[in-house]
Amino acid sequence: MSDVFLELKHLTKRFGDHVAVGDLSLSVPRGAVLALLGPSGSGKTTTLRLLAGFERPDTGTVVVDGRDVTALPPAERHFGMVFQHYALFPHLTAGENVAFGLARRGAPAGRDARVAEMLSLVDLDGFGGRQVGELSGGQQQRVAVARALAPEPRVLLLDEPLSNLDPSLRERTRREMRAALDRIGITTVFVTHEQEEAFALGDSVAVLNHGHLEQVGTPQELYEQPRTLFVATFVGRASVLGGVMMGGGRVRLDAGAEWPVDASQEAAAGDRASLVVRPEAVRFTETGLAGTVTERRYTGARALFTVSVSGGTVEIEAPARAVSVGDSVHLDVERALAFPEAKE
Repeated sequence: MSDVFLELKHLTKRFGDHVAVGDLSLSVPRGAVLALLGPSGSGKTTTLRLLAGFERPDTGTVVVDGRDVTALPPAERHFGMVFQHYALFPHLTAGENVAFGLARRGAPAGRDARVAEMLSLVDLDGFGGRQVGELSGGQQQRVAVARALAPEPRVLLLDEPLSNLDPSLRERTRREMRAALDRIGITTVFVTHEQEEAFALGDSVAVLNHGHLEQVGTPQELYEQPRTLFVATFVGRASVLGGVMMGGGRVRLDAGAEWPVDASQEAAAGDRASLVVRPEAVRFTETGLAGTVTERRYTGARALFTVSVSGGTVEIEAPARAVSVGDSVHLDVERALAFPEAKE
């Protein structure tokens, strides 16, 4: 799965004076799943539309298996698309929805066999005769995937595929979708603003911000080795405190304590820095950064505590009975990330 199958080369798309996508380059190996992750307005949906051919880039190219498809209309790209609201036909059965794109595919018997194959692939054996309204949200989502796959597309595109599901259904549907994508082995790009969804489904994740690529990597790389302050704070829970780099892998916080850091970028002694701390990397100690517990969110045996310190707040994951709201505490850190503040 190392050979590149899908490439976006220096894509730029403007709407008037607004740059929706700016000089974006990405590559996806054959059979891999790439998640486009970012907040609203980050350019992820525009990127997907550029891939599908619904929008034309101002500059840049889209290459599939070595062929430039930038000028091709959507129908000639042979991509499968699952829309956010699925776009299923409510008056048709699940099987008829899947068969919709197969009107020109040989004899009816051949079409029926393909429909059955696709429904089986998404674990919907025996559901072909069900009306769409009789299906759960997760089942409708899988029908939409089966319909997109039926014409044997070269690439599968998914636009916020789980956003319409109740929270109780999302985790199960994520597992089912990932299992289906593994069985299919099709090159896939999907858009989401949910980090958990991107991490669960994507082999790699591209984090977008204001139309630009901040970082692309595996979920573990993004969480443990973010290259920018935006990625560090957008991916996972994080507390941010100000300080000054001291050299030797240490920073003096504005709040007074000294903490060890892993510098993600070059930062000279004396430089201002933003210190990013994950909740699981902080611990309660007898001495260290002083603060007051202001909130406790119970999650079972452990809890997420919020501690007010000079210059900000710090979130800590710890045993649920470790401290109580209102307690005076001290904090130390096992691992933190330092990002140099932009110089004037």
